[in-house]
Amino acid sequence: MTQNIVKPEKKKRKLYLIPTYFLVICYVIFLGFPFLWMFATSFKTPYELLQLNQSLFPEGFYLQNYVDILEKRGLINSAKNSLVIAVCTTVLTTILAVPAGYAIARLRKIFSGAATGWILISQVFPVSLIIIPLFMAVRRVGLLDSIWGLVLVYLVAALPFALWMLKGYVSAIPIDLEEAGAMDGLSSFQILRYIVFPLLVPGIVATALFTFLNSWNEFFFALVLIQSPESETLPLTLARFMGSEGQVLLGPLAAGAFLATIPSLLVFGIMQKKLASGLLSGAVKG
Repeated sequence: MTQNIVKPEKKKRKLYLIPTYFLVICYVIFLGFPFLWMFATSFKTPYELLQLNQSLFPEGFYLQNYVDILEKRGLINSAKNSLVIAVCTTVLTTILAVPAGYAIARLRKIFSGAATGWILISQVFPVSLIIIPLFMAVRRVGLLDSIWGLVLVYLVAALPFALWMLKGYVSAIPIDLEEAGAMDGLSSFQILRYIVFPLLVPGIVATALFTFLNSWNEFFFALVLIQSPESETLPLTLARFMGSEGQVLLGPLAAGAFLATIPSLLVFGIMQKKLASGLLSGAVKG
């Protein structure tokens, strides 16, 4: 009798999961369709792209779009610049934001409130208001048309939001754990290393991922501060795929956009594993 009761319950649970799986599949298709369309378009010939009733999949594998984007358009150099800028910005932002976020979360309410107010105010101003003073400041220090000038600008732009994110993660860590560590004879550095840092790993990973993707995809600051083709970032190179009379070179643009998306997907996949392991580590240690 018990087995007969359990089997119908399992069947009901499976029936309840069918709509959930269906919605998940629809959501994945919705997110993956633009990527599939971009991948298919990168292999289409110019003749196929000019047709009004073109199919989703190309008639063949037209590789000239990739040859054009890699050899004639300087995509490799732009990708190298973007990678250097994104990695340096992520590392510097994380190094500065972790101790600063901890200090803001653990300081007295007056100092914490002032720091939080500064973070919020810095996010209110639109970029169009600060771009001219920023251009003049970067030019004065001799970093105009330089990838290191972009690293400095991206660092300043990413730091407030990174502090806000890490402040929330630090505030979620019970201070009782730090007090218990102090009672056990741990120094302040040991408390940060063995108690706070393992629990803060998910926040650090999320902050680093956010900073990397923003730096990799940023366009407006690079458009204003970069002038020579040797210092161009990947979004700038992709934006220049304009033919005569404003006609878009859709084939090379799709090929370049597809190649530019791959590093973001790889970084997200790696960071996702680290984020999951950090959550489990924090749950066990907490």
